[in-house]
Amino acid sequence: MESVPLPSDGATPEQILQSHALRDWIWEAVEALSPTLRLPLVLRYFSTGITSYQQIAEACSVPVSTVRSRLSQARGAFAQALTATAATAHEDATRRTQASWQEAHETLAAAERGEFGKVVKDRFSSGVALLTGGRRLGGVDLLLAGMDGDLSAGVRQRPLHVVAGRSLVVWEMELINPPDDPDHCPPGVAWIMSLDGGRFDRVSLHHASRPEATPAPAAV
Repeated sequence: MESVPLPSDGATPEQILQSHALRDWIWEAVEALSPTLRLPLVLRYFSTGITSYQQIAEACSVPVSTVRSRLSQARGAFAQALTATAATAHEDATRRTQASWQEAHETLAAAERGEFGKVVKDRFSSGVALLTGGRRLGGVDLLLAGMDGDLSAGVRQRPLHVVAGRSLVVWEMELINPPDDPDHCPPGVAWIMSLDGGRFDRVSLHHASRPEATPAPAAV
């Protein structure tokens, strides 16, 4: 045991094991929630860029008052789900998240090689719906065209944060615009994706707000 590398925070093997078990238990309870309650809870407590009530409302396409109500319901249901799943086997949430990080990187790399269509065929439902602002914009063809359009314009994406459950995955991306068109896209986008049978069947894109320009000082 003395030769096992441990984190620099001084945690013991027992403490590390306990933290991993707790993480897996929490995710099992999250999965027990209804999709309507699961999404705002995950965004509020597990994402990094969609945490305010206003941002969650925009991502879920509901009023802020509805977000408050759903989060209140979700917290109550989550507490019950923790009790109900305490004695069950819990899937390895860390491994699932690491795999999703890898998938995000591989998806973007494939897109840059012109192979995004193959990824979509392999990992997405044939009837996948692409949404923004709660509105269905299209399906597979629009998903492919959107990625191709961004790449053709010189826009690249870089994963910043990943939240991965069995039924809901969030990839938070930085959007890197070309030097000659720095305002082509907002600074970031979140791919909020639901899964059915292990395949992505809904992709909702939530773009980060563009920072407001600082007004130039008045001439004296």
